[in-house]
Amino acid sequence: MAYQAGGTDNICLITDSYKVTHHYQYPPNTTVVSSYFESRGGKFPTTVFFGLQYILKRFLTGPVVTKEKIQEAKELYKVHFGHDYFNEEGWNYILKKHKGHIPLRIKAVPEGTVVPYKNVLFTVENTDPKCYWLTNYFETLLVQVWYPMTVATNSRYQKEIIAQHLDETADNLDGLPFKLHDFGFRGSTSVESAGIGGCSHLVNFQGTDTIAGIMTARTYYGCQIAGFSIPAAEHSTITTWGRNGEYEAFKNMLTNFPTGLVACVSDSYDLWNACEKVWGEELKDLIVSRGDKGTLVVRPDSGDPPEIVVKVLNILGDKFGTSVNSKGYKMLPPYIRVIQGDGISYETLGAILENMKKHKWSADNLAFGSGGALLQRLDRDTQKCAFKCSYAVINGKEVNVFKQPITDLGKKSKKGRLSLECENGEYKTLEEGKGDPKKDLLITVFENGKLLRDYTFDEVRQNAELPLVKERKASS
Repeated sequence: MAYQAGGTDNICLITDSYKVTHHYQYPPNTTVVSSYFESRGGKFPTTVFFGLQYILKRFLTGPVVTKEKIQEAKELYKVHFGHDYFNEEGWNYILKKHKGHIPLRIKAVPEGTVVPYKNVLFTVENTDPKCYWLTNYFETLLVQVWYPMTVATNSRYQKEIIAQHLDETADNLDGLPFKLHDFGFRGSTSVESAGIGGCSHLVNFQGTDTIAGIMTARTYYGCQIAGFSIPAAEHSTITTWGRNGEYEAFKNMLTNFPTGLVACVSDSYDLWNACEKVWGEELKDLIVSRGDKGTLVVRPDSGDPPEIVVKVLNILGDKFGTSVNSKGYKMLPPYIRVIQGDGISYETLGAILENMKKHKWSADNLAFGSGGALLQRLDRDTQKCAFKCSYAVINGKEVNVFKQPITDLGKKSKKGRLSLECENGEYKTLEEGKGDPKKDLLITVFENGKLLRDYTFDEVRQNAELPLVKERKASS
């Protein structure tokens, strides 16, 4: 029997079980429930807001409620709870009154915006008084923006480290977009998560081997090709030649890919012999003959990264020679570079680049590849993401809603209608309706099943760009 998609595409089922019972729990005569999403703190002091558009397009845009979905949900919840808690009447009302469109209004900061934590990033409110229960029903789905947001944030902070070292040790920042390559596809929990995470990394960089990320950017952000790659060896394509066949394996890479960049893993047996003898002597003439038409990228893949990278650079520098750039740092010839793809994370980048700097090597000689730490070594608490109710209308009366747990004041939530303003580069969340609507940075992006603002990937990238990069471009 052919596989058929089930409940994971049923909007009635994309929630936590307990939320199915919440329409019984709000005060009588509740007509409005308004909630918000924020980063309450976390590892990084700012966050790159990204990924809500994916969720809206993927799950909420258009007529997403059908008779069949309601029936499927009714039957499942009856077995799941052993009771008829499902709000069949409410969902049928949405189907008939709104023709299957979700009666919510979502306002959000522009995608790619870099906002300090403890600020509102988006708000959600029902537009039909009979659907007050719907706002927080979708908390489960909407909070999953934590993942693309956190990947984009983590990636951007690594970009900041690399950019700073390039600015100190390289002639320019031209190579920055390709300095952190995404190796994370195989380490992701699913193809979908690889697509979301891979796309989020591409907000900051253009190098990737995660095809799913490129396709997500194409499908949901209108970018035909968001990332690029090069031919590269893996251990299997080298070790199948045998221990004594490393020369032939390396030569095969150079002859099959005579122009452009080609990366070759070089630590299958003896990294030092590979760099000094095979690359540096036996294949030296072939490498040099490529000139400015082709670049060999040597990849060490084991050992202590700060030590290994500098030692590889020193050997290659001895064999191929070096020049000194305008900042006084050594550069390999343009036909040979290095990529470090093992053990790369926000925590390790700085040590590698600092050791290079200590030994007078420019950061421009090196690129990085990152897998698990780029797309997977993150969770919702990395940036302490939360979705809370802040405002309601009950019996026609406006109510400022909040929580303030005595056991953890860090979880105190915001009150009332919220807006976000920025003055002189300082972001501030205004509570209890005290903000100026003309200054509010929250834009209505979704209303009653319609996407009202469709960000392009170029817009997202521009919003997320580092100030240093903007400054250097402006002065060049």
